[in-house]
Amino acid sequence: MAEKHFIEQREHAEKYLIPYLRDHCPGIGEFRLLEVGCAEGGFLDALFRQGIQAVGLELAPGRVNLAKSINPKLAIVTGDITDPHIGKSLGTGYNLIVMRDVIEHIPDKTAAWTNVVRLLKTGGFLYISFPPRFSPFGGHHQNGRSLLRLVPYFHMLPDAAVHFLGKRFGEFPHIADNAIANFRNGLSIYDFEKYCAVFRLRFVKKDLFISRPVYQTRFGLKPRRMADVPLLREFLTFGCECLLQKLP
Repeated sequence: MAEKHFIEQREHAEKYLIPYLRDHCPGIGEFRLLEVGCAEGGFLDALFRQGIQAVGLELAPGRVNLAKSINPKLAIVTGDITDPHIGKSLGTGYNLIVMRDVIEHIPDKTAAWTNVVRLLKTGGFLYISFPPRFSPFGGHHQNGRSLLRLVPYFHMLPDAAVHFLGKRFGEFPHIADNAIANFRNGLSIYDFEKYCAVFRLRFVKKDLFISRPVYQTRFGLKPRRMADVPLLREFLTFGCECLLQKLP
C-alpha cells in the first residue's frame, strides 16, 4: 500500500505538479527546493528524475525508510515542521517550499507557519494544498474500507457518533480516529487566508476545486474548479490549491 502511494505521488508530480510549478515559478531548475511532509517521496523522486535537486522533511520514519529504499539518493530529513530548531537540520533560504495536504494535520499551525516563513527566502514561493475543514471529505475518511468512505461530512458528526458508526460498519479503527483528529485540526479557507496575511504571503494563484487535480491520477476525473464564494466555498470545496510569495 505504501509503495502504491509513492507511485501515485510520482505520477501526480510528473503529470501535474511539476508542470504547474514550471509555469508559475520560472527557473525552478535552479531553485533551492524543500517539500514539507514528503511522505513516501514520490514528488522528490519525480524531481530527481528531471534533474531538480530538492530536500524532503517527513515526520514518520517508516515513510522515510521506504522512500530511501526505493531511491537511496533522495535527500530526506526526519523531523517536525513545528520544531523551533528545524532550521538547523534543513538550513534556510529556500526558493520554493511545497506542502501538499499537510497543513490540515498540524495542531500547532502558528509554529508551522512561523518555521515555513523562516525557511523561505524573501521573494520565495510557497505551494500549498489542503482539503478545507468543512469540506465533504475533510476528515480523509474516503480512505476507509466501509460504506462510510462514501458519506460526505462524516467527520463533522459528534465524536461518539463517528466511533459508533465506525464500529457498526466495520471500519478500520484509525479511520474514525483520524476523521475526528482531522476535523479538530483542520483549516478553513477563511483561517488560511488570515494566516497568509499575518505572515505576509501574497497570493500568486488560488484555485478551489470540486474535483481536485490529484483525482485525475487517482480516479481518472478531470479537475473542476468552483467560484470563490464566501461560506459556500467552505462546504463545497474538495481542495484548495495556492501559490504564495513571501513579501519583504
